[in-house]
Amino acid sequence: MVGTSSNSNSNSLIHHPSHVRGGWHAAIFIIFVEFAERFAYQGLASNLIQYLTNVLNEPITEAAKNVNTWVGASSLFPLLGGFVADSYLGRFNTILVSSLIYLVGMIFLTLSVSVLKNKALFFVALYVLAIGDGGHKPCVQTFAADQFDEDSPEEKDAKSSFFNWWYLGIVAGSTASVFVVIYLQDNIGWGVGLGVLAGVLALALALFLLGIKRYRKEGPTGSPFTRLAQVFVSAARNWRVQFTHGNDMFFCEEEEEHHHEPHHLLVQPKPQSLLRTHQFRFLDKAAIIDEIDAKSKTRDPWRLCSVTQVEEVKLVLRLIPIWLSCLMFTVIQAQVHTFYIKQGATMVRSLGANFQIPPASLQGLVGVTILFAVPLYDRVFVPVVRKFTGTPTGITVLQRIGVGLFLSIFNMVVAALIEAKRIGVARDHGLIDDPKAVLPMSIWWMLPQYMVTGISDAFTIVGLQELFYDQMPDALRSLGAAAYISITGIGSFVGNIVIVVVQAITSGAGNKWLGDNINRAHLDYFYWTLAVLSSVNLCVYVWIARIYVYKRVDGRDHKSGV
Repeated sequence: MVGTSSNSNSNSLIHHPSHVRGGWHAAIFIIFVEFAERFAYQGLASNLIQYLTNVLNEPITEAAKNVNTWVGASSLFPLLGGFVADSYLGRFNTILVSSLIYLVGMIFLTLSVSVLKNKALFFVALYVLAIGDGGHKPCVQTFAADQFDEDSPEEKDAKSSFFNWWYLGIVAGSTASVFVVIYLQDNIGWGVGLGVLAGVLALALALFLLGIKRYRKEGPTGSPFTRLAQVFVSAARNWRVQFTHGNDMFFCEEEEEHHHEPHHLLVQPKPQSLLRTHQFRFLDKAAIIDEIDAKSKTRDPWRLCSVTQVEEVKLVLRLIPIWLSCLMFTVIQAQVHTFYIKQGATMVRSLGANFQIPPASLQGLVGVTILFAVPLYDRVFVPVVRKFTGTPTGITVLQRIGVGLFLSIFNMVVAALIEAKRIGVARDHGLIDDPKAVLPMSIWWMLPQYMVTGISDAFTIVGLQELFYDQMPDALRSLGAAAYISITGIGSFVGNIVIVVVQAITSGAGNKWLGDNINRAHLDYFYWTLAVLSSVNLCVYVWIARIYVYKRVDGRDHKSGV
């Protein structure tokens, strides 16, 4: 992933032979699809709270919960989309179907805010978009990477370069949308702004279809959950078997050809051979060859599993605590497209004599910060830190995620201090009871919290992408991408829970922290609460990271700097 591939070469497209350029030529079409999806998603998500509060007249807290719920749903549907792609449709067909659904949803959304003016249709269209996003997100990056042949050293190098361009496309699409589309929504009309998003999606779909003859396609491989379920069933059936230490006989992949596997197993790609680890030892019983297995001429996969199969289950189980300990990170990041925007709307946003910065456009600073932070991390931070740590990637991936978690705490501290300053200005100028008044305080006071958000993203988000790709079983990498994306979804729902709890507690005390009048509310107290919760969460994460056991392949620790 970006920031961890220190040997990547951005000029690989020029120097590699023609068959490598063929992989790039196919991937370019797919990059346009991802650019358009991020452009459309960010152009809607970044300013959605403004539409809900200013046009649909929803209370701020209700609007924030609706935004979080939609973001959460958009991030959970990829779990279903990844499963469908791997098991039934294949990645290409899933991308095609989901892109059509996404385009239809955006068209209906545009009609709901312009011609039809229908609130019910607006929300239906929102969740049609979420369904389309569910098939798109877990498949596009993996499908693009599939265009490079793993068996060719040149194409493997090209793939490393591709990930840099891929992440650049994501950030560029999101940033361009925040600066352009939000201005159209706020100053010309929501129908025009959403219409532009629909047009970009239609163009990207047309470009994707133009490259159809260039793509390297792989069909569905069957449900990966069957392979995992067999381990739990086998371990349960063999729970009476006792370990005898040195005399234990474990079924390994090298023995496959001697056990006359059922035909359907032979046509599946052979997974990486993983070495046995001593964590979750109760699962090892699934791989012990007892007297019944030794006498059998064929292997029952629901009674005897390979060591690699058992280790694949362990890999998934080890990632679950990491997944859980990163939820608070997304709760904090969710403030960028909810309460940050409402704060900025009360500040001076003039840029020159006639231009007003849309309050949601400051989110573009997150993308700009990432565009600078990732190259600096890769080219400056990694080489310097490598001299002290001896680690090829400077710091490990788990350390990288941890730094991002710490920065998210710092983000809330900065946001709380700036919000306290904003409330003080409202009080000093007698505007505390006028929530629509423009306070004599520049919106650029919020610049530090947006920049810290971008830097923390560059550490944690890219680190999670690498971890969930590197440490997942090969057959589950599409679902691994979906699992990483789902952190944002569940984190958004956790954010809703925090909002509800804070509302309940502070309403009883007679001094709401999250009221419609944000001058009288105490967003600063809310931010301090998130900082405290995230500090506790960071302590849990550090403990989990210290006991984490990494994938071991062919006698090597498969860490990639993890």
